[in-house]
Amino acid sequence: MSERGQPVEIPDEGLRGRALATVFGALMLGMFLAALDQTIVSTALPTIVGDLGGLDHLSWVVTAYLLASTVSTPLYGKLGDMLGRKPVFLAAIVIFLAGSMLSGLSQTMVQLILFRALQGLGAGGLIVGAQAILADIIPPRQRGRYMGLMGAVFAVSSVAGPLLGGFLVDNLSWRWVFYVNMPIGALALVIVTLRLHLHVPHTRHRIDYLGAGLLASGIGALILVATWGGTQYAWGSSTIVGLTVAGVALLAGFVWQERRAAEPIIPLTLFRSRTFDLVGAMGFTVGMAMFGAIIYLPLFLQLVYGASPTSSGLRMVPLMLGLLTASIASGRAITRFGRYKVYPVVGTATLVVGMYLLSRLSVSTDPWLASVYMLVVGVGLGLVMQVLVLMVQNDARPQDIGVVTSTATFFRSVGGSFGVALFGAVFASRLAGELARLPADVIAKLGDVGAIDPARAKQLPPEVHADFLQIFASALHGVFLFGMVIAIVPFALSWLIREVPLRTTLGRRAEPAPTNGHGAEPPEHVVRETSPAPTR
Repeated sequence: MSERGQPVEIPDEGLRGRALATVFGALMLGMFLAALDQTIVSTALPTIVGDLGGLDHLSWVVTAYLLASTVSTPLYGKLGDMLGRKPVFLAAIVIFLAGSMLSGLSQTMVQLILFRALQGLGAGGLIVGAQAILADIIPPRQRGRYMGLMGAVFAVSSVAGPLLGGFLVDNLSWRWVFYVNMPIGALALVIVTLRLHLHVPHTRHRIDYLGAGLLASGIGALILVATWGGTQYAWGSSTIVGLTVAGVALLAGFVWQERRAAEPIIPLTLFRSRTFDLVGAMGFTVGMAMFGAIIYLPLFLQLVYGASPTSSGLRMVPLMLGLLTASIASGRAITRFGRYKVYPVVGTATLVVGMYLLSRLSVSTDPWLASVYMLVVGVGLGLVMQVLVLMVQNDARPQDIGVVTSTATFFRSVGGSFGVALFGAVFASRLAGELARLPADVIAKLGDVGAIDPARAKQLPPEVHADFLQIFASALHGVFLFGMVIAIVPFALSWLIREVPLRTTLGRRAEPAPTNGHGAEPPEHVVRETSPAPTR
């Protein structure tokens, strides 16, 4: 609705000019906030513990946010399709800002963890909502350049988060790590409210609450397995085994529920689309390689080069620069030429090469050469990440844009969670085997091999410290080689992509018709009224 209460229709060729720039800027702000808060807290954690205590629960300040944002992602996509994307996106902003304010006001560690989870619930809607709204206002043929800019947001926030967090802690207070979200979020809220006018469905819907609960609980249990396994609990412990069994059982119940639900959270008919299946599998494995292997780069920089946590973040700039440049350049090229298959193929191939180069890192590797290796990995990621979302959106019917966007993002996030666990197991196993050569008193000084502390390593005698760095680098070789093997999977899958011409118009958005109890397709006339049928 416009300010005068009259419906505002977006032209079939999409928004243009100042109207597009204003709305897109607000969407970028929302995504920036959600991405920034994944990293901004890291440099503030020691100060937070000093103020609130609760060292034993410190990791939950990060885990609660990531867990809540991941499990809420598919729910926001479906709700946006059913209720309209603008009100759902506005609700996500409000939830995120409420979580931010309450986190800053926290007086205990338990309060902070709970409010970080609330913040994460809002963040899940910010990321998915921004990408889905973009599909409502820009046709696929023109969308590439904007998707590339959205990918660049993640690169910038990954570097800016720790630096901004350190600045705020040093000059103001750790509470401003959360308060800084308020003016940015408020600006996005005002712009979206006044300037974004989208179609609002008027059909009465039945929300699949049971399916949503089963999915969130099942994925939450498995993410806890990936987070705790091999660190807080042994892989064979009753806690890990129980969570695994519960997670699998809940997801099996989710599949059963989706087959009978009138309007499933994730319609199983989506898996009949070859593009949807490929994007899901590629996103999952790219997420594994990206999050699983790159998480060890800062540790390498701190241990081998003696970099501080802040300095190690700055040394990661080449990776983020490669991601930013490749994401923007590929997006603009897609918009200009209308071809996209080449980018996942080249991107995943580059990622394989980059992972191999990282496996060659050693104690004697020059810092500039390590930067080149990271740049290669960043270029590979930038060429593939946002293109996958564009592919699945171009393949989907307009009434399914939200759910396919959220599901693609969801697969990548879950892949990242499991990647961290698998790479951690590989690293701990190789490191434990290598450390067996060191004296027992030296191993005792190092503590848990799964959580090597650079400060403890520096306290070793010089000759032992040199041997330890060699052992650490050798163990890390296996981690990055494993990442290379994982990256080969999406490279092989990328050759199976069928390049479908990108639509030059938005297509008419029909009311999403409820499916039958088996998740069948909507009636044929609904498909004809929306857009050409996607390639299946």
